[in-house]
Amino acid sequence: MQKKCVVSFSGGQDSTTTAAWAKTQFEQVILLGFDYNQKHKIELTQAKIIAQKLNLPLHIIKIDFLDSIVESALLSSSTQAVNDTHQSNKTLPASFVPNRNALFITIVHSFAQKIGAENIALGVSEQDYSGYPDCRDYFIKNIELTLNLGSESNIKIHTPLMKTTKAQEFNLAKELGVLDIIIKDTHTCYNGNREILYDWGYGCGECNACILRKNAYEEFIKKYQKIQ
Repeated sequence: MQKKCVVSFSGGQDSTTTAAWAKTQFEQVILLGFDYNQKHKIELTQAKIIAQKLNLPLHIIKIDFLDSIVESALLSSSTQAVNDTHQSNKTLPASFVPNRNALFITIVHSFAQKIGAENIALGVSEQDYSGYPDCRDYFIKNIELTLNLGSESNIKIHTPLMKTTKAQEFNLAKELGVLDIIIKDTHTCYNGNREILYDWGYGCGECNACILRKNAYEEFIKKYQKIQ
């Protein structure tokens, strides 16, 4: 088992599943979250709850300047609906935050160097990435190479969900023993709604993140629960 890993952690389904996976792979796991003035800041509250349940340390880095330099419906200053088309790039959804993942990964990489971690884990997936180019495998491989070249380091970026669909991810969470946490504690709703608990978790049930999660859970029940 390898020694130390830093997980980029939001308190959502993907990063929570990744954190649970990391616990099976590394001797020490540290969670790093980000406060970037996101509209769904409730995810940070949930991140703290989940970190306690997973018995993992959580550090939250404040980078609220992001709100002043990029356009995204996920930011508190935006009045755009999250399901719209992005104002700056019509090929992407309004929920896309330009260079967010690049910034997150750079900070996580810096933190990993500080604490002597040889590994980073990200909950990105190119199967259900909602049109985000910074969740694709080639982007991760390239930023890993660039950051290591720029710091003369050899930190490995792990993406255990890269080829995994959301339905398979629900099944992985069950195998890891964290399905109840995924359903009741994680937050992925772009609108920050935690008023209603559906079978698949809390959310508004209308934003793209909720629709993706709902459809995936139904596929998980249909495909994976019946064969177990």
